[in-house]
Amino acid sequence: MSTSDKWDKEKKAAKAVQIAFDLGQEVSHHIRFEALKAGINPPDQIREILGLPVNGKPIRPRLSISLTDSDFEMLAAIFDVSTDDRLKIRQLAAERLVAHLLESKTTEDT
Repeated sequence: MSTSDKWDKEKKAAKAVQIAFDLGQEVSHHIRFEALKAGINPPDQIREILGLPVNGKPIRPRLSISLTDSDFEMLAAIFDVSTDDRLKIRQLAAERLVAHLLESKTTEDT
């Protein structure tokens, strides 16, 4: 692909308009649940519902959260690590999420 082709694709992407739908909690929850069951992200689920093309690339199975400096301080205290060791905080937070899943599965099985 030439540089010109790449630039043309970038220009098209820049012209895309993001639209937010405020349809209430029930509709939003239902669409998110359908997307989760289908293994796609909610915007792709909306595109499917509207009959628009959907990018065939699989979504990355990652979760994200925005943390403030205050959040890092709280997590450092919870995990008993230095506030400056953000990599360790991130690692321990990921371990906590995995442990939560395992606890949830155990609870569901009983």
